[in-house]
Amino acid sequence: MPVSIIVPTFNQADYLRPCLDSIWFQDYPEIEIVLVNDGSTDETAHIIDGFLQDLNSARVSYASLYDGEQNQIRRVFHSRYPEQGRRLHILTHETNRGLAAALNTGFKACTGEMCTYVPSDNICLPTMVSALARPLSENADFTYADMFIVDDAMNIKRKFELPDYSFKRCFGDWYLCGVAKMYRRKLHDRFGYYDERLLAHDHELFQRFAMGGARFFHVAQPLMYVRAHDGDREVEIHSPTNWNRLLGESKEIVMKARGFLETQPGSENQL
Repeated sequence: MPVSIIVPTFNQADYLRPCLDSIWFQDYPEIEIVLVNDGSTDETAHIIDGFLQDLNSARVSYASLYDGEQNQIRRVFHSRYPEQGRRLHILTHETNRGLAAALNTGFKACTGEMCTYVPSDNICLPTMVSALARPLSENADFTYADMFIVDDAMNIKRKFELPDYSFKRCFGDWYLCGVAKMYRRKLHDRFGYYDERLLAHDHELFQRFAMGGARFFHVAQPLMYVRAHDGDREVEIHSPTNWNRLLGESKEIVMKARGFLETQPGSENQL
């Protein structure tokens, strides 16, 4: 089944190219990339233009054979970016509208049966798409995986192992799924899109999926490098003001999950 990956970006020119590379070189055969430039004012447009140019013309080579008679090392040349199974769409907001709006623009435009989004400062391990897609081809509706938390220099700060799925553990205790994730696109038809009023929009939407009966599955291996930016780039959602607002919203969403649990059979054993 084809997979659509939304890449929302705003003023993250330093990180965008590695993110796109990590998606392009996934081992999954058919990927649609929808890049949403959410009104960036840095060098993002230049990075996108360079990436598009390299997709069409960049070539690389490797040493393949030493010709002893000619005393030459022969090289094999090939395209830097293989074309097969990849489609890239660029969408642009003229002004910054926020992450949730960028996600909604991307998801409403994508066509894959399975979908996800990758923040433009994160990097996917090469098997991420195939590992998350496998349970979706069977009976899961939403899959999520563990991750490595890294700093801006890509030093691994910790391995973040998430719990196997239960509504109580992943939503009732705290929000413990949904960074390295993938889900069936038809969930948007059933439950709507990201709430553009919230910073905790993914938490709220994925809990909406779960409360509606979506089947979640944990892939117990790290599949994404997630930048923490602690002390390095505390801007946008990582700024202290926004981070405190995000945590406040998540607390309210967790309390909603606990109220939902109390209405379920056997709720006395779940909290």
